Amino acid sequence: MRHGKKVNHLGRKTAHRKAMLANMACSLIEHKRINTTVAKAKALKQFVEPLITKSKAENNVSAEKGTHNRRIVFKNLRDKNAVTELFSVVSEKVADRPGGYTRIIKLGNRLGDNADMAMIELVDFNELYNAGKPKKKSTRRSRRSGSTNTEATSAEKETKVVEDAKPEAEAQTDTEAKTDDSKE
Repeated sequence: MRHGKKVNHLGRKTAHRKAMLANMACSLIEHKRINTTVAKAKALKQFVEPLITKSKAENNVSAEKGTHNRRIVFKNLRDKNAVTELFSVVSEKVADRPGGYTRIIKLGNRLGDNADMAMIELVDFNELYNAGKPKKKSTRRSRRSGSTNTEATSAEKETKVVEDAKPEAEAQTDTEAKTDDSKE
């Protein structure tokens, strides 16, 4: 029985699995998205997200911390170019994101062996997916319950909407009056 063992072995020995995840992580950092199976994508997500967190500038304030984090990431990735790309380009893009750097999109089944396929990508590098959405304000929510305030604020919003609607109606009547004057 494998109760409480969270590592997906992916049908490989430990050394093979670590090498495969390192290679996939390097490819993900280099190309910003890769296609793989769903199980490998989920394992890669757990592997690469802590490395991206270590690359962020807020975690590398002093030179000692920056060097230490680079060495930890290099121990896992084993590729100088990927580490350089991660600490320069990727860390700048994800600087304001508090986590969740990757996205897994399921693609359907592979033609040959019917395996579940997925695309894993770095979230901030997909401009098409993020183009229609405005940037959210980052706010922290308090634990206080605002049940009494929500009723008051909803009533205020309704009155504001009604007030905003009045000038539009007045503008319509003004334009109708001008068109009537021009007909005469």
